[in-house]
Amino acid sequence: MIQNQLANFQEGLAEAMEELSATEIEGSAGGGAVKVKMTGMGQVTEVTIDPQVVNPDEIELLQALICAAVREAVRKASELKRERIMNSTPLGGLGVDLPDVF
Repeated sequence: MIQNQLANFQEGLAEAMEELSATEIEGSAGGGAVKVKMTGMGQVTEVTIDPQVVNPDEIELLQALICAAVREAVRKASELKRERIMNSTPLGGLGVDLPDVF
C-alpha cells in the first residue's frame, strides 16, 4: 500500500513538473517597459525591452527594471510551482506545507 502511494506521489509530481515546464509566466517592470518570460520551473525564456526606454544615459534604470521584472517572474513561478505540486500530490490533502525547494 505504501508503495502504491509512493508511486502515485511520484507520478503526480512528475506530471506537475512537466506541466510547469510547459507553462509560461511573465513578469514586468516600469509599467511594462521591461518584460521577462520564464517557464513555471524558473527558466528565463525571453526578455523584452520597449525601445522607448533605451537611453545610454539611463542604463542603470534599465538594469534595475530588468532585475525587478525577473524577480516578479521568479516569484510568480515559485507560487505556481507550489500550487501545482500541492494540487497534484497528496501533500495538499495531508496539510503538509511545501517548502520552496523546487
